[in-house]
Amino acid sequence: METPQQYYTGNGAMTGGCADLRIPGRSVGELCGLIQGVLLHADIAPWLYDLKFAPDRYNDKHIRPIPAMVARIRGIADRPLAAAREPRDRMACVCRHFSLMLCAMMRERGVPARTRVGFGAYFNPGKFEDHWVCEYWNAAESRWILVDAQLDAIQRKALRIDFDPLDVPRDRFIIAGDAWRMCRSGRANPDAFGLSYVPHLHGLWFIAGNILRDLASLNRMEMLPWDVWGMMAMDDAGLTADKRELLDRIAALTMAGDEAFPELRRLYEEDERLRVPPAVFNAERNATEQVGA
Repeated sequence: METPQQYYTGNGAMTGGCADLRIPGRSVGELCGLIQGVLLHADIAPWLYDLKFAPDRYNDKHIRPIPAMVARIRGIADRPLAAAREPRDRMACVCRHFSLMLCAMMRERGVPARTRVGFGAYFNPGKFEDHWVCEYWNAAESRWILVDAQLDAIQRKALRIDFDPLDVPRDRFIIAGDAWRMCRSGRANPDAFGLSYVPHLHGLWFIAGNILRDLASLNRMEMLPWDVWGMMAMDDAGLTADKRELLDRIAALTMAGDEAFPELRRLYEEDERLRVPPAVFNAERNATEQVGA
């Protein structure tokens, strides 16, 4: 079986087939700067950039695969990908797209990388906001490093970021499995995890959904943050005792380190409740969609 480093150097359904991302000679920080020059968080744009995207542009955040993202970026402004755009000419997206693009760029240069799903503790004091980052293998230091590719200089200043976004501390970005264990043990309140600016989008069920999205990401299926499939519940009542027990196991595997990789892969492949199917439910659009769309 492949090692985790070998596996995460390869592409999955969302990241392959885009020569535009083969950009040599750039540091991780420079790659993040490039990404920030072509993408803009759709919901942060009105707050920090005095920009509200038109509905057709706002809907770009539903794009899943990297090749479709790059095609859209070039369709908005047909320039080389390394050429920064004005905010109005960037693709509207969310944190997942920043993380996926960095992940794809790292894989193209032969560096193991994956997206991680969880919660940022640096957006709203006392809250853990739904968020994605990229995690790559630093061979020189023999460790996985979390990178928040979304945090440009404007956001870092507004949010008063006091850490290096190129090496995010693991108590500032809480991976979903860790959030689950914190709440199950009584060390944290589940209602503090979710989207604080959207009513009812918080709680243990929300954390559970992110565990399954993180598991999918660890199996190179990086879905949208609002994609729903399999055993995902839409409220705490849907988390039966059997589901909670399985989620305990998944949470432990996603946090266990590279030694758990074979079991994590086996569990995902063998349980159809966990695997991403050909079509998923887009909860924002209230519609079933093909994964490759």
